[in-house]
Amino acid sequence: MAASSLNGVGTASGKREFRKQKPKPENTGPLKEQVLRNGYFAKEMRIKKWRRALQGHARTGVLEDVNRNESELLTVPDGWKEPAFSKEDNPRGLLEESSFATLFPKYREAYLKECWPLVQKALNEHHVNATLDLIEGSMTVCTTKKTFDPYIIIRARDLIKLLARSVSFEQAIRILQDDVACDIIKIGSLVRNKERFVKRRQRLIGPKGSTLKALELLTNCYIMVQGNTVSAIGPFSGLKETLMIKRELAKDSELRSQSWERFLPQFKHKNVNKRKEPKKKTVKKEYTPFPPPQPESQIDKELASGEYFLKASQKKRQKMEAIKAKQAEALTKRQEERNKAFIPPKEKPVVKPKEASSETKIDVAAIKEKVKKSRNKKLGALTAEEIKLKMEVDEKKKKKKK
Repeated sequence: MAASSLNGVGTASGKREFRKQKPKPENTGPLKEQVLRNGYFAKEMRIKKWRRALQGHARTGVLEDVNRNESELLTVPDGWKEPAFSKEDNPRGLLEESSFATLFPKYREAYLKECWPLVQKALNEHHVNATLDLIEGSMTVCTTKKTFDPYIIIRARDLIKLLARSVSFEQAIRILQDDVACDIIKIGSLVRNKERFVKRRQRLIGPKGSTLKALELLTNCYIMVQGNTVSAIGPFSGLKETLMIKRELAKDSELRSQSWERFLPQFKHKNVNKRKEPKKKTVKKEYTPFPPPQPESQIDKELASGEYFLKASQKKRQKMEAIKAKQAEALTKRQEERNKAFIPPKEKPVVKPKEASSETKIDVAAIKEKVKKSRNKKLGALTAEEIKLKMEVDEKKKKKKK
């Protein structure tokens, strides 16, 4: 029994030692070992890369499918239109009254007075009341018991806001349609400097409104720039639409792959950096090889005039005389200016009335004779004797003239 137990212990310890022993590498050399190790690691790296690529491809494929599904859901098929909200959709109406008010500037008062009956008529169709207060300068819209559309009050609020921002009634009334939206953008606080703000606003309008027109064609919206705000009215997808030129050119198969720069409008740059010209322009003189003449000194001038040989007292006397002469000239000028107020103005010569000529004098006696003859004249046709006398008188006058 003891021997068997000893043999069991020996066998267990032998197994442990065998497990601990590592397999001895073959005598293949250090070069072969390195090659094998590198090949094993390279294989592992390749497997990892393939796994990552497969995972990334799967992810991108899923994202593409999601984006495609979202785009399909967002796009509206051509010709489809949302059915209008009718009274059958909300037969019981609204529970409470809602109202909105907005102020308008004084210069819009005259226009709003003219178009307000049309505004009331358009809003009455949707059972919305509209009031214009000219004393406070405000417009108010409110729902009634008959109003069934809950969103129409928001559209009525946008209508009065657009009218206050100088949008015409014809364009503002479009906001009551279901497929039209509006936005009033405040641009006054974007720039602090007022001059720079005016220049940028003018850049938005463009030369003769060309930039504004291009924006309207681009977005299919009506845009109105007034004061510190920009009002835009149009469809929801107006800002996402492409240029009209791009849409037209994309139809042509030949122009799809070509550059479209030649079709785009080209404006001349007006703000050219011009070099400021000096106020006093110096004209260059003609080149001469000779130097300029030397200017005369003070001594040369005195020698020429003879002052150099004068004594100091004589020079002083001359200076005093020159000063006195200048003072006398100034005094005479001052007196002349003062005396101008006392000089009487020249009177116009009196024109005598022309005597009436002897030819133009009225002959009172001749007028009296004519009046007497006119009284004696009989009304109606002339008698036979009178006609004969008249004929004789006319013949005598003709003979005299001959």
